[in-house]
Amino acid sequence: MPQVHVETLGCRLNQIESESIASAFKNHNFSVSMQGISSESKEDFSVLLCIVNTCAVTKKAEQKARRIIRLLLKKYPRAAVIVTGCYAQLSGGEIQRISGRVCAVGGQIKSRILDVPALLSASQERWNADDFAALVRSRISLPAKLVMPEPENSFRLAASDFLAHSRPSLKIQDGCDNCCTYCAIHLARGKSVSISPEAALERVIELESLGHDEVVLTAVNISQYASLYDGRIYDFTDLLALFLERTKTISFRISSIYPQIVDERFCRVISSPRVRPHFHLSVQSGSDKILSLMGRAYDSQAVLNACRLLRGAKPDCFLACDIITGFPGESDEDFSRTMSLLSLCGFTWAHAFPFSERPGTPAATMSGKVPQSVSGERGRMINDWAVSSKIRFLEQFLGTERTAILENARKSALMSAPGVIYHAVTDNFIHCEITPSENSGLSLGKSVRVRVTGVLFDRIKKGGESEVTAQIIR
Repeated sequence: MPQVHVETLGCRLNQIESESIASAFKNHNFSVSMQGISSESKEDFSVLLCIVNTCAVTKKAEQKARRIIRLLLKKYPRAAVIVTGCYAQLSGGEIQRISGRVCAVGGQIKSRILDVPALLSASQERWNADDFAALVRSRISLPAKLVMPEPENSFRLAASDFLAHSRPSLKIQDGCDNCCTYCAIHLARGKSVSISPEAALERVIELESLGHDEVVLTAVNISQYASLYDGRIYDFTDLLALFLERTKTISFRISSIYPQIVDERFCRVISSPRVRPHFHLSVQSGSDKILSLMGRAYDSQAVLNACRLLRGAKPDCFLACDIITGFPGESDEDFSRTMSLLSLCGFTWAHAFPFSERPGTPAATMSGKVPQSVSGERGRMINDWAVSSKIRFLEQFLGTERTAILENARKSALMSAPGVIYHAVTDNFIHCEITPSENSGLSLGKSVRVRVTGVLFDRIKKGGESEVTAQIIR
């Protein structure tokens, strides 16, 4: 059976699209691997094709993509390598110069990779990686462009079977109409487009019928969801209300939201017990001056209001945010305002990213550059704060019961307690390690009731996957 390897870098949206690509190859009788490549991986001549779904949100993301591409070329000597995603959209020529075995397929035409299984099937008998890369370029790729004249249907990339994830996800929106001064995503993914409510509802009902207990709703900018349904334009709140009305058992987790989407109507909808109490706000700064320089469409008061409303609707919610440190012009006072906002909002967790210049964006040429040493130290301060905040959040749930989804399993390394250790995620996003004595007869992707028994302080501080220990409640 021919071998295909799929590598995913970046956001959950990329993970969904990679799952769809993997599913397309699996449906054409290919053997598909989605395990991440590493320098320790052995050389393998059986792999004919690698697909790398890239990110371009920072310079480090692009550097990682180039490292992965070169590693794949080394470890899989017979393989052609298709590189797609945001980095391929913005820098396709640079990618293709890495090797004749590489073909860049811009992220805005990523769905065309679904046509590749048929090409590969026809080429196996006289396989040559360089020839196949050239064939893909001639058949499905285009010269590098920042914006397509007309967006292609990125919602073709949808899967009902998931190889690498137990919790399914559904992409409901792509692209972005904002032009935030630091961000290249609107250049890479193009204008905002939304899946129709009919198509989205059909996919949710299918997932529910397949027995899935939860679906994650994802988008580039969920606040820009807009599609005609029943004679009017539906926004995201309308869509979520429709899902709840037309389904019976499946629960919904929302990936990331902007503060301005959170109003009384939104909170009435999310008050349903089938909407998970877990929210991630795109914040970036607590300074109104910096938010204005970033071109964000809200101020710090809007963030405070959103957090208050979310906690009113879901008192036990896990509330996270993104913060950029070292944006041009960010003073010590601006950073102090960010730290104050994190505390005032009571965020459970904050992801801190040092500012990274993106070619073609206004922020790349702004004055007032902040030294990397300063932005790095500010990031470490946020991370230290976030670790303490998460520990406080977890401690309040010791001894309590929650609903959780079983995500994965591994063999216990303890000779004294052989068996399988499960990793589960609670409704309010607590990552649990299920003790080996309590795991017989469990199914990945299914809901269980757990009792939180301990906080894994060292793992939290080191960024480990599991945060608490828990037991299954029979």
